[in-house]
This record gives sequence, C-alpha cells and structure tokens, in this order.
Amino acid sequence: MFFATGVNNFGKLPVLVNGVEELGGFVDLEGNPVQLKDRITILGFFGNDPLQTKALTYNLAHKIYKKNHEFSEFQFVILLPENTRNQAKILTNKIGEIAPTTSWKFAFGSTEAIQSVFDSLKSGYTLDGGMTSSYVFIIDKELNLRGRNDDEDVADGLVYGYNSADIGDINNRMSDDVKVVLAEYRRALKKYNKREI
Repeated sequence: MFFATGVNNFGKLPVLVNGVEELGGFVDLEGNPVQLKDRITILGFFGNDPLQTKALTYNLAHKIYKKNHEFSEFQFVILLPENTRNQAKILTNKIGEIAPTTSWKFAFGSTEAIQSVFDSLKSGYTLDGGMTSSYVFIIDKELNLRGRNDDEDVADGLVYGYNSADIGDINNRMSDDVKVVLAEYRRALKKYNKREI
C-alpha cells in the first residue's frame, strides 16, 4: 500500500511509499556499513555484472551525481551481490574521473537482501534474473520513496523510479525531482538554523 501526499504545490516531491527497508548488513568496498536513514539517497540495483551496466552508471554520474555530490547529506547507493567487488572497484575509479566518489557507494549484500530491499519499494518494477534494474529511486532521510503522483506522461500519473537507460528521463524528470528534494531539505535546514540563533 502506498501513501501519496497530494499535488506538488509546495515545492515538495510526493511520498509514494512509506518505510523503505533499511540496508541492514550491507557494506561498502571498505567494509563499512551503509544506511539510508538521515541521507537523501539515489538507490540503484546494478546486479551480478555491473560492468555490463556501466552506461547506466556513467549516465547517472554525469547527469545527476556530478551536479549534486557536494550536498553533504546526498548519496548514491548501488546495491550489488558480494561477488562483484572487483567490478565495483573498476567502476569507482571511472566515476572518480567525473567527480569525487565520497558520496557514491557500492554496497554489497546477499541476493536475498537485495531482493528484499527492492520489494520494499513497491514500485511495480522487477529485478531481472541478474538482479538488475535500469530504474533508480529517490529515498528521503525518513526512508520514504519519493516520486510523482501527477505526471501527465504516465497512465496513472505515478512515477516510482527513473530509467537510467533513458537520457531524457534522467535529464528532465529525474534532474528536476532531485533538485526539488534537495531544495526541500535546504529550506528545512535554514529554518532549523534560524531557530538555533
């Protein structure tokens, strides 16, 4: 069941799903735990052979990550099976040629754990047999899936994720929606800081 928050009138991107599963047990290339809570996350699933999806990685790194990686609470998290570490190291080096990789994390876990996180998105999309999806998702600090509930180009108006294989979708819909979410949190931070003074 999803909970839509209404039309995007107040500069907020609607919540489509509450309570996305936290990344319990996932670790990055250095063995450090990776989590979604308290971060604005672009979450992706690039499967058993991430070098085969390198075009998706480069699209996202150039069009979204490069512009937003300096926002302190923003991160990219790509979930991968344990046996893909060497491929992830290669991709990390390539991303580093585009922008510093401090906020880009490849996170490793079991295929069951990856499937469980994906299912918690309740997006209607599926992972293929290689645990891959071209769709990426915006998760807010409170573990809610953000998206659109009034998109005129979609039959039911609902946009749960963004197709990283489609440059138009990344350049237009996703880029705009990431800006909205980051601006929302910047405004909230400014209000909080004013109260502290």
